[in-house]
Amino acid sequence: MNDKDTPIASLLKNLTGKKKALESAEFPLPKNKRVITVSNQKGGVGKTTSVVNIAVALAKRGAKVLVIDLDPQGNASTALGIPHQSGVKGIYDVLISEVPLNEAIYQSAEAEQLWCSPATIDLAGAEIELVDLKNRELLLKHALLNSETEFDYVFIDCPPSLGLLTVNALVAGSEVMIPIQCEYYALEGLSQLVKTIALVKANLNPTLELSTILLTMFDNRTNLSAQVVEEVREHFPEQTLDSVIPRSVRISEAPSFGQSVINYDPSSAGSIAYQEAALEIAKKGA
Repeated sequence: MNDKDTPIASLLKNLTGKKKALESAEFPLPKNKRVITVSNQKGGVGKTTSVVNIAVALAKRGAKVLVIDLDPQGNASTALGIPHQSGVKGIYDVLISEVPLNEAIYQSAEAEQLWCSPATIDLAGAEIELVDLKNRELLLKHALLNSETEFDYVFIDCPPSLGLLTVNALVAGSEVMIPIQCEYYALEGLSQLVKTIALVKANLNPTLELSTILLTMFDNRTNLSAQVVEEVREHFPEQTLDSVIPRSVRISEAPSFGQSVINYDPSSAGSIAYQEAALEIAKKGA
């Protein structure tokens, strides 16, 4: 076998071609602000990782992006280098204490055009506190409408549940993005999320649409991954992105260095896949 024909050589050639295509690609800005709720009640699907890397990719290509960390675990805040210890103003204060959103957002070192409203430890009890509040499902929507700072994209990272925080995110959003891992039981629970989206659309947010499905943790060594991709695309042909995020050591390593994979290893397969996904999302809304 010629060295040029080895699998590694082919992979490197493919990645080099994709990288060059991305360098020359134009990432169109949306005419109006896009509020994208990223949700999946199944944990471990790459939800927060996808929010962070797509947000960074878009911000580095000229979009003004806000990430709202609505997950009490605060992983998106950590990944973007945003302080979220007790006492820091975050999305909890926006929802519960009516603090203006622009007073609870911080610029991320990951990209000049990227901001984040962090999840502090107080958010863990917000589900209980929200129950007794008037118009409890509309609080995040009102905060975004009253914001003094304009953004091209707002990504809302939801907790892995379908509670009041997620309902707030669905009411505030105009689009839903669902990350689905290419593993067994990938579609389990998805029907419940789709039903919840339909209920919110019918009763609280008539403009809400399931716009994007992102396949994550793809392993090209297994038939199972290919079968999941085929099944998801069969059920959601228009919503499923062509870009598939591979299972990648680089993607897993990046958070431990306090970075997105976009900045940690720009030429890696994971970084290129997320940039391609970001480009598709940008073109969808152009």
